[in-house]
Amino acid sequence: MNQTTSLQSRLGLSNRSLAGLGLAASGFIGFMGIITAEVLYPNYTTRQDISDLGSTRPPNPVIHEPSATIFNSTMLLTGLIVILSAYLLYRAMNRRGFPITLAIFGLGAFGVGVFPGNMAPWHGLFALLTFFMGGITVLLSARVVSRPFSFLCGVFGGVSLLILISVFFFGLVVGGPHPLEFLGAGGIERWVVYPLILWLLAFGGYLLAESDATRSLTK
Repeated sequence: MNQTTSLQSRLGLSNRSLAGLGLAASGFIGFMGIITAEVLYPNYTTRQDISDLGSTRPPNPVIHEPSATIFNSTMLLTGLIVILSAYLLYRAMNRRGFPITLAIFGLGAFGVGVFPGNMAPWHGLFALLTFFMGGITVLLSARVVSRPFSFLCGVFGGVSLLILISVFFFGLVVGGPHPLEFLGAGGIERWVVYPLILWLLAFGGYLLAESDATRSLTK
């Protein structure tokens, strides 16, 4: 009996239930970790990049403690839990594409914690991987859940990806200010990130509720 099966036996939970618990926990950790780091960062404003909490960009990076440790640890833990949850879903689901994209999403978040903002270009690459694969994952999740939750997944993923693509469109193609420029870079980034965090909480709860309903029907 492997460790996963042993854990399931002790807790009486299926792979889907454990994955749901993990994803809901990762959303909570990610959201509260960011808020805690913001509060402890001197004169921080949400117009700043979220990653500034770990470290600002070169050439003169600024690191404030304990915000940096809290933020980087939050990303490491969140990413690791998402990866483990993706593995459990891979074992439990017929649709293998969704768990794979979920794992890559978690890998991106983990990489953000490993490479803070002062570690260019790796931080930027992992941040972009997190944003892009997060949006793709949330959109794909609409295919593995029932209505009306599938519509909500579509909204979360669509908003996140639309804002992300629009940043590149206005920056590289139009060469002009973004329509949401008044929110600042950090405000725009939060429109990309927060739908993903909210989805982790919601999707994790969905998996837990679904597993509970299945157990009730089999009693």
